[in-house]
Amino acid sequence: MKKVYCVATCGTCQRIIKDADLNKKGFINQNIKEDKITPEQLDEMKNMIGSYEALFSRRALKYKSMGLRNKKLTEKDYRELILEEYTFLKRPVIISGKKIFSGSEKKTVAEVLKLK
Repeated sequence: MKKVYCVATCGTCQRIIKDADLNKKGFINQNIKEDKITPEQLDEMKNMIGSYEALFSRRALKYKSMGLRNKKLTEKDYRELILEEYTFLKRPVIISGKKIFSGSEKKTVAEVLKLK
């Protein structure tokens, strides 16, 4: 499977997709703002990456506004928050076969640029 979970209006997501030529390489984009992530999709991502926390974005504006910084979150909490609010997913999430990449850190992007 070749899939990208992103937000269509996110400049960072679009830059990574363009720089890595993911559309030309047959990747399917899912705009998670319009086409919400299903529990099954999230569980599949978790199984590939190892935890819901690894998929969770602490950069989301709601992270601060909901006071989550001061709470001890569990894996169940991370899962529920991502399913409730798309901005909690660390974007983009790119799946290429058995490999998964989450976020826009330089190291992650460098690996995505190597995808075929």
